[in-house]
Amino acid sequence: MDQRRERGAHRRTFATVGFIAAGALLASTAVTGTAFADPSADDVRSKIEKLQEEYAELAEAYNQAKEDHDAAKSKLADIRKERKEVQEKLEDMQSGVRELATAAYSGADYGSVPFLVSSSGPEEALEQASDLGYLSQSQQDKLGNYTEEKDKLDKLEAEADDTEDEAKEKLEEAEEAKSDSEEKIAEQEAILDGLTDEERAQASEGVDGGSSSSGSSGGGSTGGASYNGSATGNAKTAIDFIYAQIGDSYSLGANGPDVWDCSSLVQAAWREAGVSLPRTTYDQINAGTSVSYDNLQPGDLVFFYSGPSHVGMYVGDGKMVHASNPSKPVAEVQMSPYWSGQFTGAIRP
Repeated sequence: MDQRRERGAHRRTFATVGFIAAGALLASTAVTGTAFADPSADDVRSKIEKLQEEYAELAEAYNQAKEDHDAAKSKLADIRKERKEVQEKLEDMQSGVRELATAAYSGADYGSVPFLVSSSGPEEALEQASDLGYLSQSQQDKLGNYTEEKDKLDKLEAEADDTEDEAKEKLEEAEEAKSDSEEKIAEQEAILDGLTDEERAQASEGVDGGSSSSGSSGGGSTGGASYNGSATGNAKTAIDFIYAQIGDSYSLGANGPDVWDCSSLVQAAWREAGVSLPRTTYDQINAGTSVSYDNLQPGDLVFFYSGPSHVGMYVGDGKMVHASNPSKPVAEVQMSPYWSGQFTGAIRP
């Protein structure tokens, strides 16, 4: 948990990438009436790519914090259920223990009058009677069971408080990461909105990866696409599913059936093939057999950036299908040169 907290803190320290330089670039373009030169195009493309990377890291920080929050809420529900059961059990035991305490205090069952007179009340008398052996074995057992359940209730109360605090903290982390990620997309869109169509295509060339537009490539489709590759078995089932989602919308934290983020999309694809994967990229990268870039096969999950914070599904011929950010639908893209340069690992589920 400390590592996750530290990792979340690390992601929140990313400096917001401003676009003063891009604004100056656009102003210069407006004055001259000409498209930006190659170095300026590279500068804008670099900003777009940096914002995409920062968005991906914040998006998965959100997913992890949301997962932690949901787990804490589930744990809290279990604790509260157990706490209720213990409380009910204690209530059933209390009448019998109360009778023992009253008897100890009154001296009805015991012969040590000085010891009982020195007690300040029934509970202390009962405790002293137990310590000095004035209770029968059955009475000792009854008292011991009651004390054990009372201690258990006290621990559950403390655990419930801690878990509730943890859930609140994780929810706040998730909301902060979501807000920060939305800022990254807004910055990216602000830069792109000031460009011509040609300039926009140049600036997005890297992260868009040469999206395909039709047929089995299907990157621009709004109704899914078909896979015509060589994969078989579970891999083909997963790929068929992910191709059917091409054109679907992206939304941070979405889990389908028509809206996804990067990790939920590949999770759902492999679930279709009967394979259970974790929800976040942080855990997914450890959920299969590690494979190198040179040994990728269709159906493998490919991961990018530090963390890693982005994932897609390799589909063969140097391409992958992924969900990248709210401004783009699910698409098939070329991995080279941009995505192959950001590659951090791959697994075969």
